[in-house]
Amino acid sequence: MDLPVAKLKDDAVLPSRAHEGDAGLDLYVCEPAHLGPGERWSVGTGVAVEIPDGHAGLVLPRSGLARDHGIALVNGPGLIDSGYRGEVRVLLLNTDPAETFRIEPGERIAQLLIVPIALAEPVEVEALAESARGEGGFGSSGR
Repeated sequence: MDLPVAKLKDDAVLPSRAHEGDAGLDLYVCEPAHLGPGERWSVGTGVAVEIPDGHAGLVLPRSGLARDHGIALVNGPGLIDSGYRGEVRVLLLNTDPAETFRIEPGERIAQLLIVPIALAEPVEVEALAESARGEGGFGSSGR
């Protein structure tokens, strides 16, 4: 499947896979940013994508940034609908209690995963079908 990508800035880097067969496409930051401890910020990638119909794009964190710098995504995963044509931006959160995180243009900041979706249509019903789990929610499966 092809993923049409438009560069919105000359120095933007197209999403790419680090290794053949990787599920996610690395997203690269297109503007410098620094986040102090506990700060959050939206950083631009300088690209827009055309997600195919019947699919969605999930913006996921990079495990290395989480491990090494405490960088998380505020709304992780971020969701890109197939009709969206604006710049892909990444909402970062610095969870490190002491260190400022700095990133420069061209560095990898997140991953983009393209996934098929089911376009379910909500239908009101009188009751839901029984299940073994029932209403068991948070913590219902034990530790």
